[in-house]
Amino acid sequence: MLDVSYGFTRTLNGVSCEAARPRVEAALKEEGFGVLSEIDVRATFKAKLDIDYPEYRILGVCNPSLAHRALSTDPGIGLFLPCTVVIAEDGAGNTAVSMLDPKALLEIIPDGARFEGPMGEARERLQRALARV
Repeated sequence: MLDVSYGFTRTLNGVSCEAARPRVEAALKEEGFGVLSEIDVRATFKAKLDIDYPEYRILGVCNPSLAHRALSTDPGIGLFLPCTVVIAEDGAGNTAVSMLDPKALLEIIPDGARFEGPMGEARERLQRALARV
């Protein structure tokens, strides 16, 4: 499924994307994140390309307090906001929930260490949320 070095993934065996979604939102909410945006990749590919694709949703999530801290350091960091969460089915009745590791961004941001505080806290909160899903 989605096994990447720049994020965290948890596979929910026997759980549909539809059933996983409220679990993901509830876990994120406990950590102060809300869903700001959603891209239904499956529906978009079908409508725009007439391609059948497995269920795949990209959520843009935000913790306002952490976003404020990061933006106060440098408004340009908005290019990396919101945090990204993917909920994707594998076609075998399982769903992967993946979250981008905010600290992975520190490697590509010039002088990224100045964002260590909010990015590190976001990382910890996202990892706790994923553990609860």
